[in-house]
Amino acid sequence: MPNVLITGATGYVGRRLTERLLREPELQVRLLVRNPHKLEDLHSAEAEVVEGSTFDVDSLAAALKGIHTAYYLIHSMGAGKEYRRLDRQSAENFTSASITAGVKRIVYLGGLGDRETASPHLLSRIETGEILSREPQSIQTIWLRAAVIIGSGSAGFEMIRHLLQKLPLMITPRWVSSRTQPIGIEDVLDYLVRSFYLTVKGNLTVDIGAESMSFKNMLIEASRVMGLKRYLFPVPFFSPRLSSYWLILMTPVDFRIARELVEGLRTETLIRNQNARRWFPDIHPKPYAEAVGQALAEIERNQVVSRWCDSSADIECDIRGPDKIEDAVLREVYHEDIGSLSEDIVFDAVSSVGGDRGWFRHNWLWSLRGRVDKLLRGPGLSRGRRDAERLRPGDSLDFWKVVDLEPPRRLLLLSQMKLPGKVWLDFGVHDRTLRLTVHFLPRGLAGRLYWTLAGPIHRFLFPATLRGIVKAARLGP
Repeated sequence: MPNVLITGATGYVGRRLTERLLREPELQVRLLVRNPHKLEDLHSAEAEVVEGSTFDVDSLAAALKGIHTAYYLIHSMGAGKEYRRLDRQSAENFTSASITAGVKRIVYLGGLGDRETASPHLLSRIETGEILSREPQSIQTIWLRAAVIIGSGSAGFEMIRHLLQKLPLMITPRWVSSRTQPIGIEDVLDYLVRSFYLTVKGNLTVDIGAESMSFKNMLIEASRVMGLKRYLFPVPFFSPRLSSYWLILMTPVDFRIARELVEGLRTETLIRNQNARRWFPDIHPKPYAEAVGQALAEIERNQVVSRWCDSSADIECDIRGPDKIEDAVLREVYHEDIGSLSEDIVFDAVSSVGGDRGWFRHNWLWSLRGRVDKLLRGPGLSRGRRDAERLRPGDSLDFWKVVDLEPPRRLLLLSQMKLPGKVWLDFGVHDRTLRLTVHFLPRGLAGRLYWTLAGPIHRFLFPATLRGIVKAARLGP
């Protein structure tokens, strides 16, 4: 049976592609991931999992052994100023290891754009594709190029949805007139899956997308689908940096993602070849409005499979597991008796915190802290939750990240707020008691000062939160 490797299987596209390929009966799927803990809900028993990365030569060789087609769905955009160098190194490692392992085909998902006008982020994606394609005599590369991906949880769609929900009137920069060709996530997955079965000789670059439209028209059309009336007024004085600050205040995306989105939208990202029609004639990308409607329906039905912040090279969006919690030197412990309530029912209430439901008590305090975090370029509360009821390791939960989940014994959250240190919230139910342990690893004197000042707020807020959780468990869903 053919073997397929997926890199980035815990990311936005990778998780969805994994689910699709696991439904292909003739395929055996292998996943290369840095944190297998994040795959616990993915029926990964049906796939072989290799822990490692493209920067670990041994794990990369093990992952590629016996593979026919390898999907390259990773990038280092969140890794700071060095991301372009890291992207190049990762692609070079992957290409070399794939050739050594005898891999027949690499399928890469990059971005639309021209080298001459591309933003730094898009240029890095172009460079990655060029590296993966540079030895056609040794390995074939199918290079798919897409612009803004529209789907529940995608960065582009989340930005559009939050802007429209919050702002009836928008003063917009001139770059909203730049044209692009958005594409729905399901169509992207169709191209990726069909790329395995494609019969073609040599390398192939395939530009994919739906109708050409400006970002302004994308906003207007999405507002129509959402049943909202919105007004846009372009002005000349919005610099990319100012636009990025505006986006992080109004949308869930962080500053780096916002900046890269803005830079990418300043230039046209249009289809430059017709290879999609030639080699994938049975795929007809759905219109933008239909993709928006499908994304909204998934959100309403709590069927969001993945989100833009599921995985990244940036520690602000990824998790490394709970292995460092023992380094915490400061702790606070809070308890609340659960009486005759079932431990499972109480833990279900614990697992429902955050997002639209809030934190049960004193939500104004949580909201205030989220606004301060946004001003400091942190995630704030606007990321919310992927699912209103269910959590999984790796999920974002407001300005927290789910590190560990063992119902009903443990829900471990790692703070991603801008802080002078690291904070964990450790919830658990045991011996008829709901317990919350707050762990803190301070960074220097500023960290210890922060902990001292935050203490009175914690002693007011966290006991109230526990009481609210127990009350919610008594009231039921």
